Amino acid sequence: MNNAFPLDAPRLGLLGGTFDPIHIGHLIVAEALAYRLELDHVVFLPAANPPHKSGQPLSSAEDRLEMIRRSIAGASGFSVSEADLLRPGPSYTADMLTEIRDRVSSGTGLYFLMGMDSFRDFPTWYEPGRIGELAWLGVARRPGVDVSMIDIERQVPETRDRISIVNVPLIDISSSDIRERIRIGRNYRFHVTPTVADYIQDRGLYGAGLARTNAT
Repeated sequence: MNNAFPLDAPRLGLLGGTFDPIHIGHLIVAEALAYRLELDHVVFLPAANPPHKSGQPLSSAEDRLEMIRRSIAGASGFSVSEADLLRPGPSYTADMLTEIRDRVSSGTGLYFLMGMDSFRDFPTWYEPGRIGELAWLGVARRPGVDVSMIDIERQVPETRDRISIVNVPLIDISSSDIRERIRIGRNYRFHVTPTVADYIQDRGLYGAGLARTNAT
């Protein structure tokens, strides 16, 4: 576990995902949830082996980590951790939270952050009850996704009175759409930060051109 986790933050937000690639929507959600939930710090946690995306190709951990670093460079209150990338086996949120809980101050409140689409599937996650015991849930509304908090609390009783659903700017951007845009040659540069757009181009990620033509 690295020092991306501030040990003395009273309210620590944790935003997991594949971030393939990280985009403006991720950053807006992180900023809005941090503000509404009065979080002291938010840590981005790129997943190594997400079980819900088993069999799907992922960009390398190094590329995804670097894109997050570039996206949040200079942003106060944001950091990124390699913690899950260094763990063997499936990327189970319950196991990750258990490790984090053991390493931060006993006075630190953990807030696991997610979008409404992930919240909808939360009861099917690995040991959701343990997640509810270890952390409060901060949920960002998403366009076209409606989930009953009462239903989630009924299915996962450990989350009762530990869920906050937050209205955030409704930015309908997804990593899968960005990858498809790049694949078919459509514009994507306003969906990610300029530094990430340059990185995607330079690295040839998702089928983007590898090198710019030199003038002759």
